[in-house]
Amino acid sequence: MFAARGLAISCSVFAIVYCALSLAVSLGWRAVWSRSQGRPVRRVADWLFGLRMVPLVTAGVITAMFTVPSFLLLEPRAIDEPLGGIPLVLGICGAGLGILGAVNAGLALRRASRTVARWTSVAQPVECGASFPVLRISETIPAKAAAKIPAMTAAGIVRPKVFLSDAAESMLTANELRTALNHEVAHVHRRDNLKKLLLRFVAFPGMSGLEAAWLEATEMAADDAAVANVSEALDLAAALIKLSRLGPVEPSVDLTAALVHSPVAVMNARIERLIAWSEDRLISPRRFARRYRLGCGLCAALATVAVFCVTYSQLLVRVHTATEWLVR
Repeated sequence: MFAARGLAISCSVFAIVYCALSLAVSLGWRAVWSRSQGRPVRRVADWLFGLRMVPLVTAGVITAMFTVPSFLLLEPRAIDEPLGGIPLVLGICGAGLGILGAVNAGLALRRASRTVARWTSVAQPVECGASFPVLRISETIPAKAAAKIPAMTAAGIVRPKVFLSDAAESMLTANELRTALNHEVAHVHRRDNLKKLLLRFVAFPGMSGLEAAWLEATEMAADDAAVANVSEALDLAAALIKLSRLGPVEPSVDLTAALVHSPVAVMNARIERLIAWSEDRLISPRRFARRYRLGCGLCAALATVAVFCVTYSQLLVRVHTATEWLVR
């Protein structure tokens, strides 16, 4: 009974914190989005993804660092206290959130793995000097591999690879093909497919707008990482225009990063942005500014750890009092 009560209380706290923070994020992310305009798009993408992960990380930290220790240390084991209906329902909800998230992520990973396996079975390696495989696949694939492959896409999480269609290779010039591959390489280096898997795990109603904004920002961040001058920016813009003419853009396969799969409005915004590309985007913050921010962050982290070390026992007592109120 002691273990069951502890599990129910831990899941209840997780559900309360996770749902409350998810609701707050779904209502307030647009304010962060509007204030981030003008910032480097790579940083905006990181901010949006971090904001999307806040409910899961915060709920997990509070549950693991405060709820569970306070229950194990302060809850009497000899008392056979009945479990009320509220913590039981909340506990089931918390466990359900974890199970549904795991199932959702597992199904997405399974679909992606099967599709990538079909593509790989009919693909041929391309020598391009990349640190991971680049495979060429014909669009006239057998019925068993009927899933349509985008013109160019990065797939895989542990062993990433880039797939290239015959049509894309024949339509693009050497420079356009190189910048397009650099775009996919940027997705691999930023581990965007892993981030998409995490988004499947934390699926929550009302988050579609935030996730769409993140997808747009991460595509633009990959565009920036793929080019180093105006000429390369124009090459990538030309590649986007050419590949978008291959036909209607189908929804991208789960956990892949296709070069051309965005809505038309986003595609137009990416092309216009590349045409108006400026080398000012490559100007990085001064070294002393980076060191200043790193020093401030380190000092803040050390101060937070010191405060927790001093007040941790008192926090556990208060958390235990709150969970006792929840049980009653």
